[in-house]
Amino acid sequence: MKKDSFIYNTRFALFAFSLLLLGARLYAAKTIGFGDSEALYASYALHPAPAYLDHPGLVGLFARAIGSGTVPTPLAAHFVTALMATLFPWIVYAAARTMGASQDGGFAAALAVAVAPEIGVGLFAMTPDLLLALAWVFALGLAARGLTEKPSSSVAAASFVASGLLAGVGATAKVSGLLLLAALVWTYASRDARSHARTIWPWAGLAIGTIAFVPVVLFEARTGWPMLHHRFVDTQAGSGPSLLNVGKVLGGQLLYVSPLLAVLAVVAAIDLFRHRNDDVLAGMLFRSAALPFVILLPLCLWSRVAEPHWLAPPLLALPLHFARRFETAAEDGSLFRARPRFTLAAVWLAAILTATAHAWVLVPGFTRMLPAALKADPKYDISNELYGWNDALISIRDTVTEQAGRGEFVVLGPHWVVCAQMHAGLGADVRVGCATPIRDDFDTWEPRARWQTADKVLFVTDNRFDVDVRTILPNHVIARRSRVSVLRDGHIARTFTLTLLESRAQS
Repeated sequence: MKKDSFIYNTRFALFAFSLLLLGARLYAAKTIGFGDSEALYASYALHPAPAYLDHPGLVGLFARAIGSGTVPTPLAAHFVTALMATLFPWIVYAAARTMGASQDGGFAAALAVAVAPEIGVGLFAMTPDLLLALAWVFALGLAARGLTEKPSSSVAAASFVASGLLAGVGATAKVSGLLLLAALVWTYASRDARSHARTIWPWAGLAIGTIAFVPVVLFEARTGWPMLHHRFVDTQAGSGPSLLNVGKVLGGQLLYVSPLLAVLAVVAAIDLFRHRNDDVLAGMLFRSAALPFVILLPLCLWSRVAEPHWLAPPLLALPLHFARRFETAAEDGSLFRARPRFTLAAVWLAAILTATAHAWVLVPGFTRMLPAALKADPKYDISNELYGWNDALISIRDTVTEQAGRGEFVVLGPHWVVCAQMHAGLGADVRVGCATPIRDDFDTWEPRARWQTADKVLFVTDNRFDVDVRTILPNHVIARRSRVSVLRDGHIARTFTLTLLESRAQS
């Protein structure tokens, strides 16, 4: 392949973009609070369990480790995730090199991963997706190392065991990690891997990975399969195939991957399908993409609560395949031949979108670009959740201190997104209940029967929720009400309403 300036510059670009992103992430770590989902995962740290309603328990253990046994601060959590997210494209590079990719191919693939908004922005958060992405790529890289070593060698044995373990660990972050275990079973059972399949080590690794997931299964079975019921029943009212879901899937990938990188991903997927039988590693990458995709895509098209990042795990095979094919693609004309300008444009567009997302959240005044209609209703700018809680938590803590020793006291919210922020911000010393319309984790942590009979309740909501507290607590009367408005760049980001109620029996 004839080298051009773009190829020569990929290494510098990856180094430069990594440093710029790390700087932005470290600045964000000391600037912003938890997102709503992050606050829920931080709350898991107070309630260690093998599984919760949304995910298995690894992210809770991760949060607890960062917080030294309790809820981590946003600063501590985001400092750790900033480092991990910055490291991720380099892990992609290392995995690609393990699979035989050239340095140029590895750097080009890692750069494409680094600039993609789904990675550049999304992996900064303390979420199960960060843990799954790391485990997924590590597991593929280690499986590739095992498959390219002599069967029964110590390196192959260690690689297979570590790969299976990491795949199982990934499943304890998100259940979709089980699909990688299944893809590895398919790979090891294939004809190309027959010499390795005759040894114990590939299967020992998969067995160890499966054992890592056993506590989740046992916990679910013992408690009546709450995660399964929550995912497939409670949250799926009104689900079914629809054009809206199709639009969400397609539009979400264009936004999360970026439009031009999404085109290149389709080209890489077609090329991976055509070359799936070239060798055992191509077959493994194909299976790690195809098996999860054919299961997750129908789920995304059916579920009304599906999110674009559900399809991220199978996409991780594509940059690895691209890296492996980098030197030979131009010769056989099957991948990006004579399209260096398009590839360069795709990288630049993705980088601009990632930079814009960071500027939107971190640069004062950037939100002035919002249309007036959206400024009038700040709930449409979801980045407000990263700023809106500090002042509200101060007022909530003041009320908690004031009511100490005056009877049974509970802080309550109308939805888990509010409750999670309060639980993470107030810590273990304050009881936090939740009135989410469907069952959530707070029903286990602070059952409704308990907060419904509390002597005093501080009901906290914000301008995203139009609720009448009297319908939630009919046996209580309002003692007082106050409001806290949080300003961001001169306009109201959130308005919180704090309502103190007393039980009728006490009043």
